[in-house]
Amino acid sequence: MIVECVFAGIVASLLGFVLLYRSLGRKEEEEIRRATVEIRNECVRSSINGECRSESSQNTDVIIVGAGVVGSALAYTLGKDGRRVHLIERDLTEPDRIVGELLQPGGYLKLVELGLEDCVEEIDSQRVFGYALFKDGKNTRIPYPLERFHSDVSGRSFHHGRFIQRLREKAASLPNVQLEQGTVTSLLEEKGTVEGVAYKAKTGEELNAFAPLTIVCDGCFSNLRRSLCNPKVDIPSCFIGLILENCQLPHPNHGHVILADPSPILFYPISSTEIRCLVDIPGQKVPSISNGEMANYLKTMVAPQIPPELYNSFIAAVDKGNIRSMANRSMPASPYPTPGALLLGDAFNMRHPLTGGGMTVALSDIVVLQNLLKPLRDLNDASSLCKYLESFYTLRKPVASTINTLAGALYKVFCASPDQARKEMRQACFDYLSLGGVFSTGPVALLSGLNPRPLSLVCHFFAVALYGVGRLLLPFPSPKRLWVGARLISGASGIIFPIIKAEGVRQMFFPVTVPAYYRSPPAN
Repeated sequence: MIVECVFAGIVASLLGFVLLYRSLGRKEEEEIRRATVEIRNECVRSSINGECRSESSQNTDVIIVGAGVVGSALAYTLGKDGRRVHLIERDLTEPDRIVGELLQPGGYLKLVELGLEDCVEEIDSQRVFGYALFKDGKNTRIPYPLERFHSDVSGRSFHHGRFIQRLREKAASLPNVQLEQGTVTSLLEEKGTVEGVAYKAKTGEELNAFAPLTIVCDGCFSNLRRSLCNPKVDIPSCFIGLILENCQLPHPNHGHVILADPSPILFYPISSTEIRCLVDIPGQKVPSISNGEMANYLKTMVAPQIPPELYNSFIAAVDKGNIRSMANRSMPASPYPTPGALLLGDAFNMRHPLTGGGMTVALSDIVVLQNLLKPLRDLNDASSLCKYLESFYTLRKPVASTINTLAGALYKVFCASPDQARKEMRQACFDYLSLGGVFSTGPVALLSGLNPRPLSLVCHFFAVALYGVGRLLLPFPSPKRLWVGARLISGASGIIFPIIKAEGVRQMFFPVTVPAYYRSPPAN
């Protein structure tokens, strides 16, 4: 009897031990399973360096497509504000472009406001203090009105790629900004709401990334803008780019604009030993570079019109053969408000690059967007966020539309024309700016982004037109001169009013009358 009790106790103990072991095993397996799920949700293998990458919308606040000027600056700005940012760029090697090399003083001030002013240091950037305008052997210098600003404030010119790399380094220096090389192929949408992006990593692996807000700023060649805005792009002309080496500009540390035939030629320094030359050719068809037609065009048509100080270096640059071309694009901002997504930069809004205002507009947009997002703790309510961010399109308008309108209008005025009224308008613009004082500081303050006021733009534009009419009617008016003067005013109206209409009259001049101007942050 005693033996049976002992035996029963031993069996019961063994059974209890087995049940306890299985219970502990199940608990351990459940913990392992949960941990595995969490790891899968939190990390995927990076195509760059093997680090863990966020795959859950709970671990990324904002996805930014494109690490150019806009994407990199925005990633740093939002990252500095505590947002978790996933920045995806197709190619992380240093870009080589012939535009995006001149930052106006207004853009530099925005760079300072964003804490990115050191990105123009250590890249041999050059300070720019204004413009020099050339026409028919005469020239006039138009300085920026910088008297009331700190001595560091001026324009900056540089190699575009060096500036981009500094911005990328700055963004990647923040622990909550994940910079990854990959090609975004599409937006991920669910019931009309963008929830993230599909992209191909550097390894070729196809991945998905999710976040409450996706910001597309992948440049003028964007393959994503079609679903987020009116994608119609106008191409008024092409730039032909050259680099002149070891020569001096007639006015050091100034951008040079030659009012040539058929359209302007630009010169500005991009390093201590290099000067960028951009030759504008109207239309989309340009002489062939490969068969030598372009070199012949530059030598025979362009070279005789440039300042003598630059002639030999210009010919040497043509003979060297490193001739580049790029289409100049113009696209008004016409967004389709889409929950979960936003467009920025050249993917969203472009203007003729004659005035070098693109980066100023982009950096100003980032400041506006940063101020709108700062009060929000949670970005997950896509519909409320979309409605709130409609105010972005209104708040950006005064600055963006002023610079856009000026770029388009100046390009048309500066182009040569056989029409007598257009010739008079072009000459009147040169003479008006040559007057100095408010006649030059007002327009250049608009161009530089230091005083981007739409009404001031319109006033100066028609002041130029009236100045041209006055020149025609003095000393004695004649029926022919009266007719040309009337056509000059009509032509000026035909230049500026269509641009203003495309920008939006109400948003440009009366933004406070737009309901979106007063949108308050959604409660969260």
